[in-house]
Amino acid sequence: MNSQTRANIKPGMTVLIVLKQDQPTGKLTKGIVKDILTKSPTHPHGIKVRLTNGQVGRVKEIVE
Repeated sequence: MNSQTRANIKPGMTVLIVLKQDQPTGKLTKGIVKDILTKSPTHPHGIKVRLTNGQVGRVKEIVE
């Protein structure tokens, strides 16, 4: 599923995000979506979300 499209991401989904401080390395963090922060329908770097643990980053992969 495309992680650059807002409609594909729903609260409660498990995703892999890249945190702001991890952007140079590309290290992924796994978590459950709490809020979707990106307002536009798509974003070239991934949709920005807040995880249930409070971390904020861009979705790189949706875990099925």
